[in-house]
Amino acid sequence: MSTAQVPAGATAASDDVALVLTGGGARGAYQVGVLRWLARTFPTLRVPIITGVSAGAVNAGHLAGHHGSFPQAVSELEGLWRQLTLENVFRLSPPTLAWSGARWAARLLSGGLLPRPDVRALLNTQPLRDYLEEAYAAVQGEITGVDYNLRRGTLKAVAISTTDYSTGESVVWVQGRGLRPWSRPRRRAVHTRLTVEHVMASAAIPLFFPAVRIGRSWYGDGGMQLTAPLSPALHLGARRIIAISTRYEQPGRGRRRKTVLGYPPPATILGMLLDAVFLDLIEQDAARLERFNALVRKLPEERREGLRIIDFVALRPSRDLGRLAKKYERQLPTMFRFLTRGLGTAQSASPDLLSMLSFIPDYVERIMAVGERDAERQAERLTALLQGSESTPDLQPGALGDVATRGVGC
Repeated sequence: MSTAQVPAGATAASDDVALVLTGGGARGAYQVGVLRWLARTFPTLRVPIITGVSAGAVNAGHLAGHHGSFPQAVSELEGLWRQLTLENVFRLSPPTLAWSGARWAARLLSGGLLPRPDVRALLNTQPLRDYLEEAYAAVQGEITGVDYNLRRGTLKAVAISTTDYSTGESVVWVQGRGLRPWSRPRRRAVHTRLTVEHVMASAAIPLFFPAVRIGRSWYGDGGMQLTAPLSPALHLGARRIIAISTRYEQPGRGRRRKTVLGYPPPATILGMLLDAVFLDLIEQDAARLERFNALVRKLPEERREGLRIIDFVALRPSRDLGRLAKKYERQLPTMFRFLTRGLGTAQSASPDLLSMLSFIPDYVERIMAVGERDAERQAERLTALLQGSESTPDLQPGALGDVATRGVGC
């Protein structure tokens, strides 16, 4: 891939650059493709602020805790995704899946009259916990590399978003230096030393993955209540943000292409629910900030009262990752493919649910290539952002322009 128009060695100039990584299960590999392009094009790049939710939290935890340079961290993250299979994410043996299904059925049919089976999720994610413990080189669960990078000054802060099932709040777990706590209606930040449990909680897809206990509460996927995905990065002092979404949006404003004929199967409904909950909010957030930015630009500097301009580029897939997942479905283990087809994935031309659960090496490699190609298409905007030159606002798919916000008000 050509990068002739990008100055070699271009890099960020201060501690105000942030990565915002959203959710999407196996689609998180798309983010690795974007990061791969950034690491190759900007070999001296340093990203001091990193935020993640769900699959993005897995990537954020690795980047924030890696002891090497940004290109080294991305290279190792790429290797981890290439090795990530369904067996590394949850237990796949037929007896385990059958037993889980039987317990769910028993709970539904008990009617509250009989002792209820202890059912926490459809899938057992202990393999993912073990995989992350090793990948992060965690010490008693703690991602100790985060503290190391904070002390040596290459990292300013990292934030991982979760949802508190007890209160319904969005809880952002933050580790960093020189931070001030913040709290807003239905969302708050908690300073802590990040662990594998925080990442597991952020990635706990409702019903499919079990909730994780932290302290006295149980936490699940951070995307459920994260109505302002840019907020953590802004609170942590970001002035330049690269946000990587994993949601494909059909181009144009015309009628959307049909992906299901007849009555929608459960897989289609579940996929749309997860898509709406976890993947739809980055551009909505940015569009609100962009409108606010237009107002701020009309104010003279002396009257802005702390409002600041935030340069922002959002990237999202140029290919339908659901359709791509369908091409690799035959590589899924037989029992798991049997279950997903039972939910109706075969009846949809673009099964979003399947794309989130397809931890298949060939599929992962394919969507990493899509991410790398999409980043190259935005080379001019990304270069302008990282070099600190103001870019032109653009609300087309794949990139959003300058936004403004008051750091304490977002």
